[in-house]
Amino acid sequence: MFFKKKPKLDNESLKNGVGLITYNDPTSTIAEQFRTVRTNIQFSSVDKQLKSIVFTSSAPSEGKSTVSNNVAVTWADQGKSVLIVDADMRRPTVHRTFRTSNAIGLSNLLAGTGSLDDAIHSTVVENLSVMPSGPIPPNPSELLGSSKMVNLLGVLTTKFDLVIIDAPPVNTVTDAQVLAARADGTVLVVPQGIADKAGVRHAKQMLETVQANILGAILNRASAEKSTGYYGGYYGGYYGGYYGGYYGTDDK
Repeated sequence: MFFKKKPKLDNESLKNGVGLITYNDPTSTIAEQFRTVRTNIQFSSVDKQLKSIVFTSSAPSEGKSTVSNNVAVTWADQGKSVLIVDADMRRPTVHRTFRTSNAIGLSNLLAGTGSLDDAIHSTVVENLSVMPSGPIPPNPSELLGSSKMVNLLGVLTTKFDLVIIDAPPVNTVTDAQVLAARADGTVLVVPQGIADKAGVRHAKQMLETVQANILGAILNRASAEKSTGYYGGYYGGYYGGYYGGYYGTDDK
C-alpha cells in the first residue's frame, strides 16, 4: 500500500493568523470563489436554516481556518450577524487573525470562569464577531463534549444569525466529531495534492458515525493543471473554489 509523505505542520498561522483575502482584497477572483462557497452552502440546506456550521479537515495544516474565516467574512458582508468560534483549543488561530485577546474565550466559558460578554470580540469586519479559544485547557475534548457546550451553542445561535465553528481536524482528536454531532452542518476542507485519500475517507466515516450533517467538501489549494478537465478552470493558487457533494475519496 502506498502512503504519501505527510507535510510538516505549517506554524505560520499559529504565529500570525490566516489571510483574510475576502476583507483585504474583496474584488479578487479568490474572494469571489469564497462567496460562491457561501452561496452553495446556503443552497445545500433549503429545508432548514443553518444556524451553526462546523469547518474541519482530515489532518492539521489543511486550510480549514483560512476557509472558515474567509467564508464568515462573506456571510457578514451580506448583513448577517456572524460569530466565529475558535474550537481548536490545541492550535488556536482566530485571535491572531483578528488581533484580539485570547485571555478569555471558549475554554473559560466551558470551565465556568468567564462571562459571555468578555469572551466575544467585535472585529474590523462589520457584523462579524469572534470568540477565541481562550487559554489552552488540559481536557479540550471533555469540555467540548460537555452539556455546557450544548447550552452555549444554543445561546449563541439565538444571539447571532450564524455561528461558524473552527474545529480541530477529525482524524487527530475527537473534538470535531463531538462538535459536528451538535451543529446544523459540517464542511470538510480538502487540500488538493496534500490530503491523503485514505485519511479523507476515514474523516468522512468518522463524521458519519456521529450522524453529522455533512454539507459537502471544499477543495482548496488547487491549480490549473490539477483542475482542468475535472473541476473546470483556474481558481487561484490557494483556494480551489469547488464546493458541494463529497469528492476526492474514490480511487478513480
